Amino acid sequence: MLKEKVSLLSISLPLDEEIHTEKIKQFSIDTLLSEVEEIVLDQDIVLVDEAGRQVRRVPFTTLINAIFQEWQKLSGVYQTLLRAVDNAITIVDSDGKVVAWNPKAEDLYKTSAEEMIGSKITNRFKEDSVVLMSTMKEGKGVIRHYNQPQEDVHVLINTLPIFITDKVVGGISVESDITEIVKLNNELTTTTAYIQDLENQIGNKDIIDPFHKIKGRSQAIKTSISLSKKVAHTDATVVITGESGVGKELFAQAIHKASPRSKGPFIDLNCGAIPSALFESELFGYEKGAFTGAIKEGKLGKIGTAKGGTLFLDEIGEMPLELQVKLLRVLQEKQYYRVGGNQPIPIDVRILSATNRDLEKMVEEGLFREDLYYRLNVVTIPIPPLRDRKEDLPELVQLFLKEFSIKYRKPVPVISPEVMVTFMHFPWNGNIRQLRNIIERVMIFTDDNIIKSEQLPNEFFKRHTNSQSPILGEAELHEGDEKSLIIHALKVTYGNKSAAAKMLGVSRVTLYNKMKKYGQL
Repeated sequence: MLKEKVSLLSISLPLDEEIHTEKIKQFSIDTLLSEVEEIVLDQDIVLVDEAGRQVRRVPFTTLINAIFQEWQKLSGVYQTLLRAVDNAITIVDSDGKVVAWNPKAEDLYKTSAEEMIGSKITNRFKEDSVVLMSTMKEGKGVIRHYNQPQEDVHVLINTLPIFITDKVVGGISVESDITEIVKLNNELTTTTAYIQDLENQIGNKDIIDPFHKIKGRSQAIKTSISLSKKVAHTDATVVITGESGVGKELFAQAIHKASPRSKGPFIDLNCGAIPSALFESELFGYEKGAFTGAIKEGKLGKIGTAKGGTLFLDEIGEMPLELQVKLLRVLQEKQYYRVGGNQPIPIDVRILSATNRDLEKMVEEGLFREDLYYRLNVVTIPIPPLRDRKEDLPELVQLFLKEFSIKYRKPVPVISPEVMVTFMHFPWNGNIRQLRNIIERVMIFTDDNIIKSEQLPNEFFKRHTNSQSPILGEAELHEGDEKSLIIHALKVTYGNKSAAAKMLGVSRVTLYNKMKKYGQL
């Protein structure tokens, strides 16, 4: 195969006699074949040592044969690479004539290599849409640049000029097809606007689903909503789990509105935001004169305020151990005492709680009471992070664009395709809260009616190890569910196999093999 370094010494022969240097080229004995910039027809090469003594020679025919062999190897690798890459590759010479047009380019532009090779690329595309031509003129490339080379094709393109001794002799472009993502984004934009218009017409009528504010059509979010609806009609305690920013309080509010207690109050208490010394009085309230600084008339407390309704204990994992004991007693005895009081007060409240921590692990480490955990955790509802439901991104983006267009009195802008692709590949560690904040930021700074990638914060362009994580990673394709994931991906991408493969995070070849395995071809 290819050798990284072929030396002239390795193809040289013994020197029979000293050769007159004025008639022949001399090279150092350490010179590589790739370092020979010029050869003279029918003239051998002489190798000299460090002292300048002639020691070996390379016959002209041997030199040409070595160059030809290396060219053959490079040509084989070159042709194989063009066929192997799952992107459209175009290579042109300094005049803009196509010298390479791989099978993916044939598929993307429905034009054969025979038609393209040898012709100017501007004969097939308008010059202002050919990024490769401007790359060669300016001598610098572009990375992940959005382009629409023809009406029905949208791509992300990387280009680089080809240099030989500081002279541009051609250019190469690598294009990723994002046509289906753009079409989906446009369709979802139209559909979301229509749905939101219908919601506005409905207003706040009782027929609205209490869960209508939770947006998304992914299977992950549908599962969480379905579980919440089932438990909503009971009075069971519920623990809602999930990372920060996934919308746990939104689920708690929806469960309350769908419950028999919907006409009662929904009271929330952030267990991580209240100092330990004040927590008991906040939760249970206090009698008048209970302690110095107390309100003269006393205070009802969150449990009392939530009577007949729902008490939502957010960040329950942050509750101090000494207060966990008191909350446990309340749940067991169904009554509580205000601070400074001695009269038991029966509780009439449903308890919902939420956490972004692993309560089971906290129980094992002695940081959370096991008995309280089982009292609170009759039902667990996990909320998926945004990176596990990226197919919901276009709908959520449109929702927040409309919200902030009203707030800032601006028209709803269009999200450019490259921005949507960037969103799709971003890890969203802050989940929906982070997405909402980003949309508000770009709405503030956007003066045009289109949001472009340069308006995004710098964090989108930092190299994270998982910043290019696929919508559904390869690791998720287990034997038991990969068939349903493939069916879902093909449905979402309207049968486009390239887009489905990108969504699943596998190569197109892998997708074809799996489709064949499950009889889908």
